[in-house]
Amino acid sequence: MSSTVPVRGASPVSADVHVLARTEDGLASSARAEIGPGEPVFAGHYPDFPIFPGVCVLECVQRAATDGSAAPAAGDLAAVESARFAGAVYPGDTLTLDLAWRRTPAGLVCRATATTERGRAASVRLRFATEGDAR
Repeated sequence: MSSTVPVRGASPVSADVHVLARTEDGLASSARAEIGPGEPVFAGHYPDFPIFPGVCVLECVQRAATDGSAAPAAGDLAAVESARFAGAVYPGDTLTLDLAWRRTPAGLVCRATATTERGRAASVRLRFATEGDAR
């Protein structure tokens, strides 16, 4: 399944995040975001050497996790359980996101890897609360 409708809410990230594929069971997916030089965050992070902030990478993962009616994460983001940043994301990079899901007693957990053409940019684990989950 492919989604061509970008997901965007109140966010500092103007890039569209597109889900490219999702497994039939919905427990794995891949997405892409083109990080253009016009991203508003580059003006302050940093004007002479722009780097896409880690929190914006997290935003892209969250958007990919909740994109479309087939997305497993229908609940609210409950926690950023971990985030490890391994490489910078620069203007003009394509951010590729690979997501995998599992259910836990505390909610639905999404493990994601974000990469650019240069390699790994981040490893992220998000937890989403679903109805009836303990928070």
